[in-house]
Amino acid sequence: MSLPTPPSADCPEYELWRQGYGVIQHTETTCNQVQVLASRLVAAGHHPDAATVYRKLADLDRLTSAGLWLVVHMTYANRVDSSGAPLAARDFKRNPEGHTGGALNMVPAYAAYLALNNLTGKTRSWLMGQGHCVAAIDALNVLTDNLLPEQHERYTGAEGLSRMVADFYSYQQKPDGSMAAPLGSHVNPYTAGGIIEGGYLGFAELQYAHMPLPGESLVAFLSDGAAEEQRGSDWIPRWWRAKDCGLVTPVMIANGRRIEQRTELGTREGLERFEARLTAQGFDPFRFDGRDPAAFVCAMAEMEHSLQHQGDRALEGELDYPVRIPYGIAETVKGFGFYGAGLNAAHNLPLPGNPRMDTHARELFQEHASRLWVAPDELANSVLRLKEHEHQARPLERDHPLATRNPPELVIPSIATRHDQVSPMLAVDNFFRALVTQNPELRARVGNPDELASNRLTGVLEDLKHRVNDPESASESVHGKIITVLNEEAVVSACLANKGGLNLVASYEAFCVKMLGAIRQELIFARHQKAVGRPARWLGLPIIATSHTWENGKNEQSHQDTTFCESLLGEMNDVSRVIFPADYNSALAVLPSVFNNRGTISCMVIPKRERPCVFDTSEAENLARNGALVVDEDSSGGEPILLIANGAYQLSEAIRACDRLRETGTSFRLVYLQEPGRFREPRDTLESEVCISEFERARLFPNRLQRRVALTHMRPEVFRGHMHPLFPDPRHSRVLGYINQGGTLNEAGMLFANRCSWGHTLTACASALGKSPEEWLSNAELAAVEGHGDPTLITRGLT
Repeated sequence: MSLPTPPSADCPEYELWRQGYGVIQHTETTCNQVQVLASRLVAAGHHPDAATVYRKLADLDRLTSAGLWLVVHMTYANRVDSSGAPLAARDFKRNPEGHTGGALNMVPAYAAYLALNNLTGKTRSWLMGQGHCVAAIDALNVLTDNLLPEQHERYTGAEGLSRMVADFYSYQQKPDGSMAAPLGSHVNPYTAGGIIEGGYLGFAELQYAHMPLPGESLVAFLSDGAAEEQRGSDWIPRWWRAKDCGLVTPVMIANGRRIEQRTELGTREGLERFEARLTAQGFDPFRFDGRDPAAFVCAMAEMEHSLQHQGDRALEGELDYPVRIPYGIAETVKGFGFYGAGLNAAHNLPLPGNPRMDTHARELFQEHASRLWVAPDELANSVLRLKEHEHQARPLERDHPLATRNPPELVIPSIATRHDQVSPMLAVDNFFRALVTQNPELRARVGNPDELASNRLTGVLEDLKHRVNDPESASESVHGKIITVLNEEAVVSACLANKGGLNLVASYEAFCVKMLGAIRQELIFARHQKAVGRPARWLGLPIIATSHTWENGKNEQSHQDTTFCESLLGEMNDVSRVIFPADYNSALAVLPSVFNNRGTISCMVIPKRERPCVFDTSEAENLARNGALVVDEDSSGGEPILLIANGAYQLSEAIRACDRLRETGTSFRLVYLQEPGRFREPRDTLESEVCISEFERARLFPNRLQRRVALTHMRPEVFRGHMHPLFPDPRHSRVLGYINQGGTLNEAGMLFANRCSWGHTLTACASALGKSPEEWLSNAELAAVEGHGDPTLITRGLT
């Protein structure tokens, strides 16, 4: 039932708001919506009368205008003059820079978010997919003193705003090379309340439904350009459930332009097609005036109210899933509020020249900036009325729920080790289902592109089930916790977003590559949080790369790719672990640390096929603790060779090669390297905290053993590069690994084709030692290894 529209003709506060402020004007539609909103807020007991609401909306206009004014100064100026006086030529930057148009569009949106929180006495979370628009967030946070310590110290006080605009794109560095200013081009750990960088467009759209927990609310600011990015943003109604999801309010800023040209949504026909697609996918889209902060407030309030109502009905069994998700489309022009709005130049530098050198450009800046200026006293009073956090007993927006995620300590299950031949993936299956059972207060999510059962996670499937709208089997449920869709970006995003819960992602190794953009954005942000002393507190997330390169020969070479683990090995090891459990027990032993290491993503390359249990309980725990372990050693005579195995199948081949070495009286040491990143040369002090000491490295890899042969799951060049401390004498070191050979082959065939079999290992040993391989191989075996004999002499009984 609609609320009656209150009389406003005799209300001076309404008239004050109604007349607008500067470039901000209000349409009749927005005026009607504001009156309905005021009635609802008064009826809910949030305010004593509608006049109070109107006064705050007038304050919102002034805050928005001041935010626009500050954003254009951040792009062009070295200082501000709060009196509104014109700036001199020297006050402008030599090299202005900024994503000005998008930031200007975000000002009314974020200001409205702040005002809605004040009007309802509730601090919602926020997310911005277009991270390059951060100037809007920083500007409004400074104006409202919603700041983290670094920005508060530098940007408050008499000269604070001038320091801020001068810092923006100043490129200044500290002596250690890091950024000097607590300000960046995108959302970063200095951005109060920021939770995602937003440099990779499209991932916020895949994540927002999975972020808030029940009882929480999230406003997700999205961009029309990102609508052209990763598929899956229109699947949100498939995943949202009132039972385990908080309220979500997606708002697209439809300014119609990317950097060089208009988007498809920049045309009327394109926007209509987009709305039709959203409707068909289960959204309830509607448009509103994206130039007016009050229109944002009304839209967000109505969207949240609508989803709450539908969610309540679904919980009562009165409504089936999927419920329709309200979706706001804020129609505006790029760069609204300043010169050049709606033109391509608005994206970056809207003025036709640099105001420092160009008189005409300087005059245009003064003319258009003056329309945005707000008198300091008037602005201060407006901000005061919009900042009542203490009175309302709610946190500042910098401390919203998603920005302060800190799940409780885990109860770690006790799972028995095995001694038979068994799939290492069964350890993951047993551990994760027990972990979920023993931590019921944590929301579980499993990201599954396809074939969960094939990847040996049958117990997880049985317990947690695929989330669907219309179940057709016992493995599906409306409230299932497994997000299954043949889209790697979408499923990994579901787990990256669930920072208040337990997560597991499993996929074919070759297809994990499609997840890299989403994962890397998360790693970068977590690393930056750690660097500023506010490390992320979400529970560790394992990304299981199984059905991997060496056991997926039956599916041709598209399924044979080691890029995923190689790429993550290149990231900083204190937030990005790369782990190669070789058997059931080693997988089981390392899993507790994987989940307990907060703010960390672990790539776990695990075979799904049955493998022998090489390590007992004690050895597996040692391996998990130290990252490497001496597997076998023989010092019977001769110059010793050090063998390093990295990967389950590589370990089997190395063991078989060692058998031949032992038979011929050749000394050797075999070390299994489960977590190679810990043995790299640390690249900074944070990474050095997780890397093995030189003493421990020398204990496992003695300096006296200069002649070395390594077998790696990865490409040999990548392994050798990252692990160069393990090869002190490159002339006498050999590395065998994936050399891009493959096809429709079995495991033994893959090893042979990539010259990684036990036979090839022995020829590498001979090369490193300067000996003849005939000491260990028969003539027929050597001919096979050299490529002119019978491969079955090597592959028979392999692995």
